[in-house]
Amino acid sequence: MSSTDLNGPAIAPTSAEQSDATTEPGRHAQIIVIGGGLAGVAAAVRFRREGWHDFLVLERADAVGGTWRDNTYPGAACDVPSHLYSYSFAPNPNWTRSFSGQREIQDYITKVARRYRVHDKHVFGCEVLSASWHEDAARWRLETTKGTFTADVLVGAFGALCEPSLPDIPGIETFEGQVFHSARWDHQAQLAGRKVAVIGTGASAVQIVPAIAEQVDELRVFQRTAPWVLPRLDRRYSALDRLACRFVPYYQRLLRSGIYWAHEAQAVGLAKAPLAMKPLGIIARAKLRREVPDADLRRRLTPGYRIGCKRILLSNTYYPAFRHEHVQLVTEGISEVRADCLVTADGAVHQADTIVLATGFQVTDSPTYRRIFGKDGRSLGEVFDKAGRQCYKGTAIANFPNMFLMVGPNTGLGHNSMIFMIESQVNYLADAIATMRRRRIRSVEVRQESQEDFSRMLQRKLSRSVWNTGGCSSWYLDKHGANTTMWPGFSHEFRRITRKFDIDAYHVSTRGPV
Repeated sequence: MSSTDLNGPAIAPTSAEQSDATTEPGRHAQIIVIGGGLAGVAAAVRFRREGWHDFLVLERADAVGGTWRDNTYPGAACDVPSHLYSYSFAPNPNWTRSFSGQREIQDYITKVARRYRVHDKHVFGCEVLSASWHEDAARWRLETTKGTFTADVLVGAFGALCEPSLPDIPGIETFEGQVFHSARWDHQAQLAGRKVAVIGTGASAVQIVPAIAEQVDELRVFQRTAPWVLPRLDRRYSALDRLACRFVPYYQRLLRSGIYWAHEAQAVGLAKAPLAMKPLGIIARAKLRREVPDADLRRRLTPGYRIGCKRILLSNTYYPAFRHEHVQLVTEGISEVRADCLVTADGAVHQADTIVLATGFQVTDSPTYRRIFGKDGRSLGEVFDKAGRQCYKGTAIANFPNMFLMVGPNTGLGHNSMIFMIESQVNYLADAIATMRRRRIRSVEVRQESQEDFSRMLQRKLSRSVWNTGGCSSWYLDKHGANTTMWPGFSHEFRRITRKFDIDAYHVSTRGPV
């Protein structure tokens, strides 16, 4: 893809683009994408740029954006620098900070969708209830809240961070106050003067806690495992910064490249030589000593595993929030919830008016897996339950012809931008579809042996990574104990193996055109 910023020339519409496909629910499209988040928008833009117009994006919400549309909690922001956490084909010279907030990222995604004329290819308010492969017709049939759709190619871009994970705590249904997940923030909730309990200390919690600490009367943070926290090197961009990005030739591209390679180097410690993480551990411990003078609190905030084993968090305000007398850290496990309080394992009673569940997402067991059925009638969830989340190049799955996942198993990163991985997968997807068109291929399905060989290679590499040897239990692991979330290497290695569609790894049916 050629590069242009959001203020550059628009792509000229063709006659095929004049009709609004979203006004005709219950129809066939050559390609249907499930999900209008970062991955879905990237795929749609690529289809437009390839000159393919017969596609739809089914989105259950009323806007694009995915996780950045849904996560509107106080303090929500990205922990990847702005110039890197953006599409390579749509650089944004107008970022206001080195780490952008939720609203700015959501606005960016919306502008990209409109600029590249894919917004009108979305069917909003359309939740997919089931998707099943029909071998005789070589088509996917989708039942949705807006009727039936069929497609030759199905793209699953429903993402990993979309379905909230709710804790199974006895009695939580009896709580008489307000309870909501961080990804479903209740903006009508009045926190001022309230006693608030935040359950969880992950990426969302470290942003929420300092953002609401000064509003509430009492704040208790319930911690199961202490996170490693590094400084957030954030600053506001000046007008001069933004002018340079807009008008100095190649400046923004070079800036993005420099940020990318600086982050790429961190893969050495995460995926290849965990001892290389030691300097970051020293920095994190120094930060903790400086910002938490109380020795007992500092001890409870100190992780008991190697840095990088769980997601490393960035914050300059999380530790200082505990200096407030009304902010308390609770490390005893929650045994039950009552009408107006939480009770911990030591018998202590913690009064609360509001409970915020900062408990993450269903990453390895997405409910959407249960709605997609392959050629033998088994759901993706059933297949993953039996054999684990095996997936070829994070994109193709045996038994599911003509289906490609975006941000699939083992495509997660702990060191760089997921948008880089998304664009790599889009390259692979686009070449697969182009190959099918060129060779008049009816269906492609990854070979079981190709998938298994790839999975064995991943697990072999992951066995020496910090995620598998760092002494922690994380959401990176599936129900079988395998790390089916993280990519075990440099992101540019993933870009290399997804540059071209390797048809030899697939079963191919050539009966008729796609």
